[in-house]
Amino acid sequence: MIDSACIHMVWRRDVLRYFREKSQLYGSLTRPVLWLFILGLGLRGGYREVGTVNYTQFIFPGIIAMTSIFTSIQSAISIIWDREFGFLKEILVAPVPRTSIVIGKGLAGTTLSLIQGCIILLLAPLVRVKLALVNILPLILVMAVMSFALTGIGIVIAARMTSFQGFGTIMNFIIMPLWFLSGALYPLEGLPWWLALLVRINPLTYGVDMIRRLVLGFSFYSPGFNLAFLTGFSILTTMAAVYFFNRGEY
Repeated sequence: MIDSACIHMVWRRDVLRYFREKSQLYGSLTRPVLWLFILGLGLRGGYREVGTVNYTQFIFPGIIAMTSIFTSIQSAISIIWDREFGFLKEILVAPVPRTSIVIGKGLAGTTLSLIQGCIILLLAPLVRVKLALVNILPLILVMAVMSFALTGIGIVIAARMTSFQGFGTIMNFIIMPLWFLSGALYPLEGLPWWLALLVRINPLTYGVDMIRRLVLGFSFYSPGFNLAFLTGFSILTTMAAVYFFNRGEY
């Protein structure tokens, strides 16, 4: 059972707080821009081209995914913030199911991730990537599913953490391996067997691959498989987020 009013309240509060902190918005956009243009140009010489796609264009979908994963998981830190200042306890004593709070947090993280992902999409002309209009809506939907799943991971972490420092440490421990092992920075063909295995069991791989299909027109796995894997991952992380949030002590 869920409460739509509670979901809307939690979602609206987190989104409004995000836009009131302009430094957070600007800072979160600096990282992907630096990675795209500095890393893309610096490593371009060692890249084996896939068709007519240069390295900066190749990593563009991965930069979109990086923006999603950082924003989505980091958005869950609001749980620790609300716990610290007593707001979370006030919500929990209200006659609303905790599942509604989780869904509200998940939708808020997804919204913030989509906003930043769409801002990165505006950089496409600068790297000579032509986005087909027919692919924009499917691209946003894929980004939304991936962001919702990643926000679930953040909620699981935040539900077990009691400090901002602990959340930041665990978040970085999870984010960087997920992103580096997603094929965001290199083609998935010709990898050593152990690296190929790690890439295949990484759920973010299929989100990056699906984004690459919609942005660049090619992928390493079939779109149906990517979407099925990503949807299943989103369901699992949502269930885990609800479970750990319900078991948390606030």
